[in-house]
Amino acid sequence: MSNDKKNPATAAPALPSNFLRAIVESDLAAGTHVREGMPSVITRFPPEPNGYLHVGHAKSICVNFGLARDYNGRCHLRFDDTNPAKEEQEYVDTIIDSVKWLGFSWDWQGPSGTEVHLHHASDYFDQLYAMAEYLIDQGYAYVDSQSAEEMAANRGNFNTPGTNSPFRDRPRAESLQIFRDMKAGKYKDGEHILRARISEDAMSSPNMNMRDPAIYRIRHEHHVRTGDDWCIYPMYDYTHPISDALENITHSICTLEFQDHRPFYDWLLETLSAGGFFTMPVPRQYEFSRLNLTYVITSKRKLRQLVDDGVVTGWDDPRMPTIVGLRRRGYTPEAIQLFCERIGVTKSDGWIDMSTLEGCLREDLDPKAPRATAVLRPLKLIVENFPEGASEACSSPVHPHHPEMGVRNFPFTRELWIEEEDFMEAPSKGYFRYYPPIGDQPGSRVRLRHGFVTECTGYDKDGDGKVTAVRVKYFEDSKSGTPGSDTYKVKGNIHWVSAATALEAEVRLYDRLFTDPQPDAGGKDFTASLNPNALETVTAYLEPGMKDAAADQRFQFERHGYFVADRVDTRPGKPVFNRIVTLKDSWTAK
Repeated sequence: MSNDKKNPATAAPALPSNFLRAIVESDLAAGTHVREGMPSVITRFPPEPNGYLHVGHAKSICVNFGLARDYNGRCHLRFDDTNPAKEEQEYVDTIIDSVKWLGFSWDWQGPSGTEVHLHHASDYFDQLYAMAEYLIDQGYAYVDSQSAEEMAANRGNFNTPGTNSPFRDRPRAESLQIFRDMKAGKYKDGEHILRARISEDAMSSPNMNMRDPAIYRIRHEHHVRTGDDWCIYPMYDYTHPISDALENITHSICTLEFQDHRPFYDWLLETLSAGGFFTMPVPRQYEFSRLNLTYVITSKRKLRQLVDDGVVTGWDDPRMPTIVGLRRRGYTPEAIQLFCERIGVTKSDGWIDMSTLEGCLREDLDPKAPRATAVLRPLKLIVENFPEGASEACSSPVHPHHPEMGVRNFPFTRELWIEEEDFMEAPSKGYFRYYPPIGDQPGSRVRLRHGFVTECTGYDKDGDGKVTAVRVKYFEDSKSGTPGSDTYKVKGNIHWVSAATALEAEVRLYDRLFTDPQPDAGGKDFTASLNPNALETVTAYLEPGMKDAAADQRFQFERHGYFVADRVDTRPGKPVFNRIVTLKDSWTAK
């Protein structure tokens, strides 16, 4: 008999509690969705392939795929490709790649083997059309021939009931014939539209989405998958519930802006079930709050504007909140999953601070990122009493807490690179790095990390008064890790690289794209708060072993933060590094 329940060391970790899990667990206990050959939990992620996924989509991906994973179910990836004017194969490809990169799969091991649940709404165009004809035939839909302006005016608003279309009582046979002629391409875009006829008083419903919503429109556009087979396309609110039912989705999970669409979702599936198209129970829709992340915009239109206006270099610019941008920046799938788990799932909107996401990233990177030394703003250090051409081998652990990761080796030479900020001509109070002799007081003593203790003897300037080099002497018996080295008591301890062997590399210091925590809230012009310091490119010097860094390889540059070899611009022997995140959250708008 297993003792797992009594032994917390072997018991399975408890799943985080939220209202969606409560719904799923209640349905599992009641056997609500027990069907032969299928799991009792089937979710889906249904993006429209009209742009790149962003961090808000990542939350939805983690919720839907995560629920299916945690309850031995499956999650479908379904493309809502019903608007051919805006959809491209490029977007399909990047969405597939992004979901995979986040660590999820739509494959499911069924009774007969592996099932691949990658779907498109366009897979169901024939069925969607047949159901539309059924709705017309039963009096649940009609062809409206009003202009778009007339329809908008007659729809009313939140304070005013709508007005019935003059075509609402059009004979069913006539609507059916016109609908068939629409399909045959006999009409121009906008000449007719198919609308649901939910009830006699639907146009006075307080829910605007129930006022005879449009379910098919004419659009003479080439479709990336179906070509020119169709010139009428179903609307999202019509397509979405039917696609869910055709795929046997159990829990249709979406964000809160679709809450007012749920009554139509339910009406449509109940109506079609009564017509024999589906069996009960049909899918149910549940809504959760979308991700509102500070210092970020997630509007596809506004993100596209940043790309089109050249504010960023593309959809994968590391300053962008797109998944491809986060990936290039150096974010990890594990960090994003941890973030989505940590912020939880609720029914109330709120703002999540960017520091929460960055904290999850640091938490994920710290135990596994190899350490490295990089000097980002170099200043020459000359060790005057170290022999010309000589070299002293130094070493440091690859990771201070994981000795099994080995050591890295680098030479100590007469000329080194240190950070500009590690020298001050006139030191401020509490400054423990290099400063020159003052009066009869000797210069400061500083330990060069993993190397020797040194004492500042002077410095050089150019004709403009800029410090070009710091001069020091070293103490031969002070090498770190050697007997007696601990007799030297110094407060300053800085990093360095050998000028003779250092790797010169381009390093991109990325920061938040906006200085306003809510850059587009309340109708604000989001471009007004663009951060002018969101990218700084420097020529840095790195320890020599970094020349072998491979694209997407992440490191902690000691003292500076976490960095990644850029996945686009890195070449063999010539890496380019992006700053992923600093070592601690000290961000302020600049």
